[in-house]
Amino acid sequence: MTYGRVTPGERQTTRVGGDAAVLDDPVGQSLRGHHARLARRCGRAVGYLPDVATFSALSVGRGATGADTDATAWADLARLLGPGELADMFSSPATPPPGWKPVFEMEGRQMIRPGTGRFARAEAETGVVELGADDVPEMLGLVERTRPGPFWARTRELGTYLGIRHEGTLVAMAGERLRPPGWTEISAVCTAPEARGRGYAARLVGELAARITARGERPFLHVAEANTAAIALYEGLGFETRAEVVFRGFRVP
Repeated sequence: MTYGRVTPGERQTTRVGGDAAVLDDPVGQSLRGHHARLARRCGRAVGYLPDVATFSALSVGRGATGADTDATAWADLARLLGPGELADMFSSPATPPPGWKPVFEMEGRQMIRPGTGRFARAEAETGVVELGADDVPEMLGLVERTRPGPFWARTRELGTYLGIRHEGTLVAMAGERLRPPGWTEISAVCTAPEARGRGYAARLVGELAARITARGERPFLHVAEANTAAIALYEGLGFETRAEVVFRGFRVP
């Protein structure tokens, strides 16, 4: 199965072992595995609980692009979400039946760190702290200011979230999101405008990656193609592009 949309002549992507095949469907693999406790289901459709994440996935057929996903799976998804709701399909290439209106489409890339090398852990004096339930209002406020991507009241339940405070105010954070077998996605990487240029994002991503590799998993992440600064940051930390993807959302008829 091809993850996202890649055509001949496009950018070379990293080749990794067979265990990376689960990254072709990171949402479905997470919801049917590590995040099953946070899932809602209907037949061949599965999605995250409201206020956790907007992502949904379908059990697709064997076609290379998922185009053979039948109408039954989409009908299951419609019943799961409800009329007029957003079907956030992340990077699934499956095409909905007529009547499902496109809401957004954004090019991006999936990045991994090749090999099994360890990341350096952040030292205590770097100010990296774990964020908990009491920090959610500040986390939501930082997300509102920086727009790193979807983040809701219960998104923190997906995994560990780390932050950095300056004079008591949360100015940077990053956390764990999708959890396909053997992998953990790093997401919600953001820094307040007044705190940029201090290396906070690199520090947080590095610490999360260190924790992920320490428990025997591998880190990966997704980034919008237009976010060249973030891509440069991740490449500087040793991440490479595994595949080009297209993030898509549709309105349930």
